[in-house]
Amino acid sequence: MLKTLFGKNGTESPEPVKAEIEGVVPDWLQGTLLRNGPGMFSVGDKTYNHWFDGMALIHSYTFSDGDVFYRSKFLRSDTYKKNMEANRIVVSEFGTMIYPDPCKNIFSRMFTHLCNAIPDFTDNNLINIIRYGKDYYASAEVNYINQIDPETLETVGRANYRKYIALNLATAHPHYDEQGNTYNMGTSILSFGGPKYVIFKVPANASDKQGGLALKKLKQVCSVPCRSRLYPSYFHSFGMTENYIIFVEQPFKLDLLKLSTAYFRGINWGTCLKYDKEDETLIHLINRTTGKAVSTKFYTDALVMFHHINAYEDEGHVVFDMITYKDSNLYDMFYLENMMKDTDDFIRSHKLWSPPVCQRFVLPLDVDKDTPVGSNMVKLTDTTATAVIQKDKSIYCQPDTLLVGLELPGINYKFNSQKYRYFYGSRVEWSPHPNKIGKLDIVTRKCVEWTGEECYPSEPVFVASPGAVEEDDGVILSSVVSLNPERPPFMLVLDAKSFKELARASISSSVHMDLHGLFVPREDRQ
Repeated sequence: MLKTLFGKNGTESPEPVKAEIEGVVPDWLQGTLLRNGPGMFSVGDKTYNHWFDGMALIHSYTFSDGDVFYRSKFLRSDTYKKNMEANRIVVSEFGTMIYPDPCKNIFSRMFTHLCNAIPDFTDNNLINIIRYGKDYYASAEVNYINQIDPETLETVGRANYRKYIALNLATAHPHYDEQGNTYNMGTSILSFGGPKYVIFKVPANASDKQGGLALKKLKQVCSVPCRSRLYPSYFHSFGMTENYIIFVEQPFKLDLLKLSTAYFRGINWGTCLKYDKEDETLIHLINRTTGKAVSTKFYTDALVMFHHINAYEDEGHVVFDMITYKDSNLYDMFYLENMMKDTDDFIRSHKLWSPPVCQRFVLPLDVDKDTPVGSNMVKLTDTTATAVIQKDKSIYCQPDTLLVGLELPGINYKFNSQKYRYFYGSRVEWSPHPNKIGKLDIVTRKCVEWTGEECYPSEPVFVASPGAVEEDDGVILSSVVSLNPERPPFMLVLDAKSFKELARASISSSVHMDLHGLFVPREDRQ
């Protein structure tokens, strides 16, 4: 059954499709929810191995005066164009390595082999939508991003980070400050002196009237040397407070030697990731203004994490919440052969998958070197997280567990980098397939849920009500698909405070499961 949901090619709806509304969509909800995710898994007689390899399908849900309009288009990346022209998959992805056509001559094959010794990654940007300046880009975790028109979903250009900053990989989860500046970070694999993690900023005024690329005004904030020259940490996101960047250097690592020889070994790039459960996790705290790292060494036990939730400063501490795993099996679970297992098979094999754990870490900013060894430096009373001083004056951090079984977290972004109370996410209790939406109250530690029969909701997105003062005054939006072919896909609108369903906008068109996105308010909304 899951094969029809996760392995089937999606189709485009390039013209707006008006949804059928049950309930009432608030009149104040004006704007467009952009979504991104894999949508094409086979071309000709070739099929991708991994769900994260599928070619990007961009979706939009436009809310206008109580109505909802849906459209979708495949991202016209260079990868898409090459695959469609050849009528087969000719560009390698992280879970699928492609080799030269055997009909090519020996010189052509040799050139392809040499090019793949140092990978120039795909531009199939299927993970998220990023705003730089006033421009919107489909993004993944590679050096390429593709600019899209948020209204028509047309692909209008491609940018390469490497033209503006030394980066081979970059996250698809940036941060935006109150001024509209965008902060992001990535890895420079081939840096002089060894690989580095690089944090950069794109100013709010980066877009110009001539349509020039926003990346032209990119500025590096700082760089952090990798603790290992051959095994830089993999990371999917990072944290940010008013004054600091939080970067978690986890022992889920990229094997550079294996990566550079993957093509010759006949393995895909995804297998070049390895988890060293015997290693520790380092936590870097970097001043956003000076670009200098705090000298104190903060560390915790080995873990794997993909998504930060939020971070803030509180009475001389940096508090940050993220979703952690005890192993790296989650990536393997998304190979299509695993994704297409029946629900019962997933339940029987649940031991192969560790559930997501929402955890809070606390870092003390003022560390007195005369403090006795073994002292807990956390003085906050609303958490059980600890930060214990060691003999070498490093700080060993133990987290406070907030909840088990919530992923794809979202918050009221007006509270990003501030003390907050609520976050929302996809409930994943027995498999990586979400089947509920949850809202966690961090103060009471109570989670309320929305559940729909045979429903698979996407990442929940919070949109605040006009003039909202309370943190949860707004709506939650989620695109919902189903295993049941008789049940049409729909856009779900929940009251964020009560978690009651306000409306569902049913789409008379094919809609595919997506990953991430963002809401773009209508320009005339105050």
